Amino acid sequence: MPEISLAEAADPCRRPSLLIHERVGGTTGSPLAAGAAGAAGAARAAGPAGAAGPAGAAASAAWTGELAAVGDAGGEPSRAAGTDRRRELAFVETAHRMRTLGLAVGFVCVASVLRLRPQSTGWWALLFVDGFIWPHAAWLLARRSPEPRRAEFRNLLVDSALGGVWIAAMRFNPLASVLLATMLSVDKILSGGRALLLPASVVLAVACALTSAALGFPVDLATPLSVVVGSMPLLIVFPIAISSVTYMLASELARANRRLDILGRTDALTGLANRRQGFALGEVELERFRRSGRPAVLVVLDIDHFKHINDRHGHPAGDAVLRAIAQVLRESCRSTDVVARYGGDEFLLVLPDLRLPAVEVVADRIRHRLDALIVESAPDARCTVSFGAAEAMIDMADVEDWVQQADAALYRAKAAGRDRFIGTAIPAP
Repeated sequence: MPEISLAEAADPCRRPSLLIHERVGGTTGSPLAAGAAGAAGAARAAGPAGAAGPAGAAASAAWTGELAAVGDAGGEPSRAAGTDRRRELAFVETAHRMRTLGLAVGFVCVASVLRLRPQSTGWWALLFVDGFIWPHAAWLLARRSPEPRRAEFRNLLVDSALGGVWIAAMRFNPLASVLLATMLSVDKILSGGRALLLPASVVLAVACALTSAALGFPVDLATPLSVVVGSMPLLIVFPIAISSVTYMLASELARANRRLDILGRTDALTGLANRRQGFALGEVELERFRRSGRPAVLVVLDIDHFKHINDRHGHPAGDAVLRAIAQVLRESCRSTDVVARYGGDEFLLVLPDLRLPAVEVVADRIRHRLDALIVESAPDARCTVSFGAAEAMIDMADVEDWVQQADAALYRAKAAGRDRFIGTAIPAP
């Protein structure tokens, strides 16, 4: 087998062929398109004492869930539900790791402000619980919930409430308070957009107001060097975490888009180009013919008596036959040829730089190889195909016109007894 380049491996429509030795036989009638939660988890690295939210993890989960749902579509409901729960639990695991990191960093920031004046043991105990116990409690609550993702968003509201408490407890220290409020806001925007930011902001403001009222509305705007130093770890971690998760999400999204693009161009059963992609590439070849006059031939081929194979051996065996024939077509064509599934038991080939006699030789090679093809699930099935071909002509309006002419030749091949090649050539000048 010839080597496959990266570009060809990514595009199932253009893969190198394997030329095979076969007899020339038969009668002729005339002279062929994918973690994210893991990547997004880095965003959870930001946030002190309640500031760490799932950030990119939640944003990623939104579109990653949509992509995964494509694979679940048509499956059993219980299987799809199990997949959804596993995905949500993976999200919770990521949130737990990153909330643990974020609150540990936030502990240092808040502690640098609280230590400026004597504090009761209760405040230090609450800070310790928030920084080192709450992340694990939130993880258990979300993991044991029948709806882990919804529970994690409730945890985010708790994060905001705790953030409001610490802003008031720090007597609205400008550096630490603004840093905390900003990170909480950014975290909510990344996690759920405005729909989450608005209620979270209200929760933060209410918690801050109630705590400040309980303390007698104390305000202290002095920011000594110790507070600046204590805020630096948080100030450094947050931008790095956000930039890292943005890059990773963009990379993962690009990979997902490429996978979706390939899925949109590929027939799921055979791995060949699908009808839409086959027509698009055929249009490209037809336009090239109009510009340069380089010849090209479009072939529509049909499996003879395919219904009998399905009726006798079952549809799974019929699918195996389709896959086997697709492999023969793929390996019998050049890397520059287009090999696509037209629909049902029909395939489409577009062979540039060839005229009908050369394409007839290719067709005979395919027929000869199919004579020797044995499909395990239908060992006694004889796979023959009929070919209808048409050369590109200047008066063709579009690729559909080209396909219609090849289709008309295919019907003539069937009427003549099947298992043969009939083509329509450019009229002699």
